[in-house]
Amino acid sequence: MVDVTAKTATHRQAKARGQVTMKPATMKLLAEGRIAKGNVLTAAKIAGILAAKNTGGIIPLCHPLGLTGMDITFVLDRKKSRVVIESQVRTVGQTGVEMEALTAVSVAALTIYDMCKAVDREMVIGEILLLEKSGGKSGAFVRKAAK
Repeated sequence: MVDVTAKTATHRQAKARGQVTMKPATMKLLAEGRIAKGNVLTAAKIAGILAAKNTGGIIPLCHPLGLTGMDITFVLDRKKSRVVIESQVRTVGQTGVEMEALTAVSVAALTIYDMCKAVDREMVIGEILLLEKSGGKSGAFVRKAAK
């Protein structure tokens, strides 16, 4: 791991986004709460939060961090038959939380896939990206034209 001992602890934040595209019939079942495994978005939110908290144990050489705030939101885009997932992670520390935000979105997407795969194995997980980050020596990053 990179030694961050000498770095100053600062407020750090990162936002990430991803999506799961599915058949319209699957979207309808999800939106109506009729997926057999249960409440898909609640399970995906919990899975994403747990993943963010454990990123240091999943990604080699990633520092384990104490997170001070975490949220995951979902938008059901029925027109494009997809679930858009966004995570926001915060900490006060010596290294950033980009990997935690990206891991949260990734695992939330995988959870949606797992819970819906019985009715749709053609779902596509994609467009996982960092939207923005702030804090630390490198300063702020905001992705241009993130849709």
